[in-house]
Amino acid sequence: MLILGNGRVITRDAKEPFLENGAVVLDGNTIQQVGPLEEMKKAYPEAEFIDARGGLIMPAFINVHEHIYSSFARGLSINGYNPKGFLDILDGMWWTVDRNLTLHDTYLSAMATYIECIKNGVTTVFDHHASFGSVKGSLFEIEKAAKETGVRSCLCYEISDRDGKEKAKEAVMENAEFIRYALKDETDMIAAMMGMHAQFTISDETMELAAANKPDEVGYHIHVAEGIEDLHHCLKTYGKRIVDRLMDCKILGEKTLLGHCIYINPHEMDLIKETDTMVVHNPESNMGNACGCPPTMELVHRGILTGLGTDGYTHDMMESFKAANVLHKHHLCDPNTAWTEVPQMLFEGNAKIAGRYFKKELGVLKKGAAADVIIVNYDPLTPMHAGNINGHLVFGITGHDVTTTVANGKVLMKDRKLTEIDEAKVMADCRQAATGLAKRINNR
Repeated sequence: MLILGNGRVITRDAKEPFLENGAVVLDGNTIQQVGPLEEMKKAYPEAEFIDARGGLIMPAFINVHEHIYSSFARGLSINGYNPKGFLDILDGMWWTVDRNLTLHDTYLSAMATYIECIKNGVTTVFDHHASFGSVKGSLFEIEKAAKETGVRSCLCYEISDRDGKEKAKEAVMENAEFIRYALKDETDMIAAMMGMHAQFTISDETMELAAANKPDEVGYHIHVAEGIEDLHHCLKTYGKRIVDRLMDCKILGEKTLLGHCIYINPHEMDLIKETDTMVVHNPESNMGNACGCPPTMELVHRGILTGLGTDGYTHDMMESFKAANVLHKHHLCDPNTAWTEVPQMLFEGNAKIAGRYFKKELGVLKKGAAADVIIVNYDPLTPMHAGNINGHLVFGITGHDVTTTVANGKVLMKDRKLTEIDEAKVMADCRQAATGLAKRINNR
């Protein structure tokens, strides 16, 4: 057994949201008990003890929209890349990167991402992968990295016709094979979805192929109306709005996750709500790509299950929390907005989204929930209590303040040092692979 204690415990459990000096007791991969420090130490005297040293003890973070394949793009300069809009960004940067990835690059990209996730306190990731240079086996390379690092992962491959019908078919089959594999997994650490890029790169024929190879147990993970070009394409090509097309293709549903949803209207929101489809907001990516600000606050107010992701822009969920908080205030010219909606997305929405794919309850510290816990180095300057937790978090911490990360009962990082893998060796391998990728891209 393991006790993490001597800190302020933020449980995200409405029955007892905050303990001034508490502890969390882990029994294998499950939380056994949460309570006052001295009571827990007395009840479990033989348990190993990790001292939070007065910091915060919290549920580990969940990221419901990642792009592992983008890891090696950090600092990458591509000859002739001078984007004038979102489509130029996609083709000039991201599709260029993914077309040049080898399977080993994919594996190392996953290792690099998972290392950063652990160091930022993220233990559950929903990834949306693309590597059209090497499609077959790519999800299994990511899953290999997930197992080695200990990060819970829901994976999919980005189906698209952008590189032709054969590549699109390969993408469908990669999803189908991995879904079959994941559905047999009994660890509750791996799940799968049928991934899709966006409707403007997917023909009806490919939509039908994906549907024919998707088991009922899983849904789709697809970008929706990220750029205005996506909407214009759908109106011009199909005479309907994007969510209407997805509805007609039977893509919407409680297991389906829609990324972005910037250019959707109230009618489309009604369809999303009626079908209990999930949405994930990625604020920094939307701003960085100059795509616009989605009507996320309205989605939350309508009761649509909405989560927070990073789109690969960062692996620090607190960074995205901060960005979303100010984005919607700025966009709506309302200083009162986003105070409750954004933390609801991050701490409740993400947990509920994960709950549709993983059996054990995530995102909360209470008996029976998953043993996913982090310790954050934070000594509040002002009083901290159950009513002002989120204010302390948004203004007081970043992911780099995480000192200890526990996932599925396993200590992955302690005192900022990874315990399960040789970080220096992995990062050296990643640097070598990233250099090779950059040379291939610029010598093509």
